[in-house]
Amino acid sequence: MDTADTNTADAAGTAGTARTTGPWGKAAPTGARRTRNSLFWAALIAGGGTLGGFISQFPYGLLYVGVLIVLAAAGLGAGVAGSNWNRAGAATLVGFGTMALGVFAGSNLNESYLKLLGERVDAVVTESREYTNFKGDSRFYCRVVEPSGESHELDAIRNCHAQVAPGGHVVLFKDRLGGLDPWMETTGSRALDPLGLGITGGLFLLIGGTMFTAGQRRRSDQEVSDLRRRRYGPPRRSRE
Repeated sequence: MDTADTNTADAAGTAGTARTTGPWGKAAPTGARRTRNSLFWAALIAGGGTLGGFISQFPYGLLYVGVLIVLAAAGLGAGVAGSNWNRAGAATLVGFGTMALGVFAGSNLNESYLKLLGERVDAVVTESREYTNFKGDSRFYCRVVEPSGESHELDAIRNCHAQVAPGGHVVLFKDRLGGLDPWMETTGSRALDPLGLGITGGLFLLIGGTMFTAGQRRRSDQEVSDLRRRRYGPPRRSRE
């Protein structure tokens, strides 16, 4: 084999190595290993956004813990898809989608959990009014009292709205474990919100599917460089 053939073989081997190399020179997983890795990240990011949203519904400062989990999941998903896998579009979608998932998952999972598994208790509204907090935001507030004398202060997050007048009878769905504030209903129905659950499920599938697809189609830095070279040509040398 002459020198030209040797150089050609070395170049081909180098190109083949580049196609199977990650951003920092690490070997990219292939086949079944790549599928498992993609599924892992898809479940982690979508599940983290959902879990963080649900945790944010708990009192005693857990709101901030839940928000931090959602932001961490969004940032991690965007970083892996964008920096590690070189999929900028997927990174943008995962980042914003995970934050939206945290918002919808929190309220909808809270309502679903309390309605399906919560204790149903009759109560009377003793006060309902609109107030403005220190930030200037207008919110509605309800004080409800159970027959036992136990009272609860609920806001719009717990389904307190303007149509609930003082003296009206409502139904509370209480967490049997005592971790969540009650959910208030005027009809006492345990029916779930199909629209909210549909949006939550759609966002979960969108984020998980995007992460999985990005993981399956991940690109190395060398592949990105080759793609740019094919599109825009080789870099021009400076005349200086």
